[in-house]
Amino acid sequence: MSINIQDKLSIPILIIIFFIIVSIFILTPILNMVVLSIILALPVKHLAKKIERKVNSPTFSNIVGMFLIVIPVLLVLFFLLYQTVDIISSFLINTGGISSFNLNSLNNIIFSHLPSQYNGLSQTISNIILNSSNTLLKGVLNYIVSFLKNIPDISVQILILIFSTFYFARDGDRCWDYIFVFIPEDKHGFFDHMFNQIKEVLKSIFYGHFLTSVIIGIIAFIGYGLLGYPYPIFLGILTGLFQLIPVIGPWPIYWTLAICDLYNGNYPRVVLVFMVGAVLSLSDMYIRPAIAGKYAEIHPLILLLGFVAGPLVLGIVGFILGPLILGVAFAVIKTYKEEKESNLITD
Repeated sequence: MSINIQDKLSIPILIIIFFIIVSIFILTPILNMVVLSIILALPVKHLAKKIERKVNSPTFSNIVGMFLIVIPVLLVLFFLLYQTVDIISSFLINTGGISSFNLNSLNNIIFSHLPSQYNGLSQTISNIILNSSNTLLKGVLNYIVSFLKNIPDISVQILILIFSTFYFARDGDRCWDYIFVFIPEDKHGFFDHMFNQIKEVLKSIFYGHFLTSVIIGIIAFIGYGLLGYPYPIFLGILTGLFQLIPVIGPWPIYWTLAICDLYNGNYPRVVLVFMVGAVLSLSDMYIRPAIAGKYAEIHPLILLLGFVAGPLVLGIVGFILGPLILGVAFAVIKTYKEEKESNLITD
């Protein structure tokens, strides 16, 4: 069946499309922040509605929601940056760099834990560990230097994120009135269903994964503090962030701490830190289903791809946007599939 494009693309529609394209082009430098603010506005609005029932002020409710959700996220990111710079600076001052580590000591530790037939590999393993650590340290330092150079631009983007999140949370419902103008009436049901699916997916990601990582991070902070590790808050936040990554989880943190304890000869704490990791993994198996059980289930592969590929494409903000965008794509496809199946049953 042929479609008359001229009937669909009237002059007003062409003008609107033109200005939408131009607007997106203008917003390109801050488009990541705008998209992120739209997503963050959902939990802010959800929380603001609960607060509004008691204070009866939409503006005040959204401000409180901002302070409870967005501001803590920004403070955590700034704390991570500050703590990373402090740890690297202290490390370089005290040791002079990874290359100054006592290679013989590391070699002897590896030698003592390898079976006798593999003793010749200890030197090679030591070199691999030191070279990999040195490369990682240089990468982190380069990223921090680049970040510090771009502080003015980053400050502007953070302001845009804060104000955009507030206004989308407060006035975002009005956007749907403009969107539905372009949607045929017989498709309103499909789009209503799609938006509900998107909300469920985003809630699942926020409550089932982000909130779970917060709880795990807090428990980890307590555990690291009891075990006597330095920077327990920093390690707790890192554990929470790694908890977001499916399959991998926070085990790289436990292994790193265990290797450091092994290097320093603190063998009891090596066992204890793995026990903490096991307890947190068991806690995750209970906490995640309890929180996200009533929302749409997201396949772990979608989240894994989002968390890994997001930062590669979108920078650090992609760590949040990656899984959320893929989650929205999953919700749209799922809605279309359900609509098709529903139409087949009806026919």
